[in-house]
This record gives sequence, C-alpha cells and structure tokens, in this order.
Amino acid sequence: MALIPVTILTGFLGAGKTTLLNRILQEPHGYKIAVIENEFGQENIDNEILVQDSKEQIVEMNNGCICCTVRGDLIVALTNLANRRNAGELQFDRVVIETTGLANPGPVAQTFFIDEEVAAEYRVDAVITVVDARHSMQQLDQYEEAQRQIGFADRLLLSKTDLVTPDELQTLTDRIKRINPRAPITTVDFGQVPIADVLDLHGFNLNDKLDIDPDFLAAEEHNHAHHDHDHACGEHCDHEHHHHDHEHNHHHGHHSDDIAAFVFSADRPFNTEKLDEFLGGLVQVYGPRMLRYKGVLWMDGADRKVVFQGVHQLMGTDIGAKWGENETRGSKMVFIGQNLPKDTFILGLKQCLV
Repeated sequence: MALIPVTILTGFLGAGKTTLLNRILQEPHGYKIAVIENEFGQENIDNEILVQDSKEQIVEMNNGCICCTVRGDLIVALTNLANRRNAGELQFDRVVIETTGLANPGPVAQTFFIDEEVAAEYRVDAVITVVDARHSMQQLDQYEEAQRQIGFADRLLLSKTDLVTPDELQTLTDRIKRINPRAPITTVDFGQVPIADVLDLHGFNLNDKLDIDPDFLAAEEHNHAHHDHDHACGEHCDHEHHHHDHEHNHHHGHHSDDIAAFVFSADRPFNTEKLDEFLGGLVQVYGPRMLRYKGVLWMDGADRKVVFQGVHQLMGTDIGAKWGENETRGSKMVFIGQNLPKDTFILGLKQCLV
C-alpha cells in the first residue's frame, strides 16, 4: 500500500503558519488532509483559532480535513491516526504537521526514520518553512531555531513581503540562500499560495535531481572565508537560544550565521569504500550539527547515479537513474549545518576520489 505523504510545516513565531493552515483546513480543495498541531506539551495557543471545542482531540472539518492537537508524543499520534484510518474510522490521504514557532524541525523529521511503525505507514514529502520578511533578519540574528528552520526547508514561503522595501527583501533573500541554497523560495500573501506549492512536492525523497541555486554556486567560487567556533548543541537541545552576543556584520548584508551551506562538486568518480568510510566518520563526529545533506554521486564502475541524503546522524543512499550516453558525469553534494568545518569536509571528499 502506498505510504501517506507528510508535510512538515515550520516557521518562526508569527510567520504566518496558522494563516496558511486555516486556508488548507477551509478551502474546498478536495483533498482529505489530517492536520496535526504538534505543541510539544505546551498550552496550545492556536486552539482558539483552529479548533472550537478544545476538549475534543480530533475535529473533522466540513471540507474533509481532520484537525488533531498533540501535546504528547508525535509517534503515538501518528500511529493512532494510521490505525483509525486502517480500521475505516477516519479518512485521510495526506498529513500536515504544524510545529511550534520555537521548534527545531530535526527531531520531527527524524521520527519518520527511527520508528518502524511510523515508517511503515508514512513518508516525509517536504519540510516547508514560512519566513516572516518583516522580522526574519532580527530573528536570524537572535535565534538559532530560526536558522535551523530555514536550513531544514525543502521549500521556503516568504510572508509579509509588502512590509519591507525591495532592498530589504533582496538582503534577506541573499542571506536565506547562503543558509540553504537548495530550497525554492515562493512569496505567500496572507496564506494565499497554490496548494500545489505545499503538497506533493517530493522534496524530501531521494531522487536524481539536486536543485541548488546557480547564483549560490557562483558565489561559492569567490567566497573562501570561513570561521569555525565550536559551541554546538546536541540535536535534542532544549536550550532557549534567545540572545547570542555575537558581533553581526551588517555591512553589505553579510551575516556570520552559525548555520550555513556549502557545496562540493567533482568531475572524477568516487572510490566506494573510501567514501563510505569517510561519510560514516563525518556523521559520527558532526552528525548533531549536520542538519540536512544531499547529493548525486558518480561512483567508480557504476553505470547508475547514486543518490544520498541525511538528517543529523541518519543517512541513506539509493540507486538513481542510469547515466545518459551524452551526459557529463560528476558528483554534486550540498551540506547544511551548524559551524561545520568546510575545509575538512572538502579535503576529505577530494581524498575519496579515484
């Protein structure tokens, strides 16, 4: 049976997640969607907006959607929903999970890898992050969670763009692309975004396509400045990262964000054993700081592409399509993480080439 696609909707406090969610819950789109509000044990602020009867955990909407509030374990909620669906009690063919504004999306995404029951029923379709154009620059300066939410995204939705100047919008867009060069950016106005920009994106799946902003690649060639200060939090860090007293350089829109991306590309094939060993070592040492990583690889002696991706310490590979007869072979990888030693990664990967 086909796995149920799951969209993880994240974004900082006040970015416009609930506005978007309300639209999904009320619009006559014909989809049967189960919406899970994952409040991590906190009092549910959005309860008044989304669910009228707070005593009821699952509420069916008039357009076929279901709204479910979870204050406990997400795994239990997902399993219960799947069991009720399989028993014919509930009907839905998609799930949208809204995380809290201060949440790190990492553990939510990992749920779908580490729990066998959940993995047997669901697949992550995409992580979507709503970004508040008016307040994001300040949030990115002050909160590591805001950087993580952008780093994890498969698609970014920019809200409140009417409240900033074109120059401010460009500065923010440039900064976002430095943090995450592979997520397409769409403007959203009061939750008005085509459903096709939110659902069935296959953004998280292993595939042969690695979309990286070409402007970012060009900028990468010229930018070799790198700093590595080590104050990494574990992946389940519960600290409130409110005020980092870092010196932020506001000239020319350059910010020394802890979370940033870099790309490795090569026109020689990888030695399989060397690469396996090196990537295994990277994940052991830097796993908690590696938010998302993905690549299309040319392996020595293989006539098919190898696609790999990971979240923190969880890494997977898949066999992709055959290399085309006239296709230029090569590898391209993107790493998004917190204070990752870029030079160490690049040098090590080069040593794995044939």
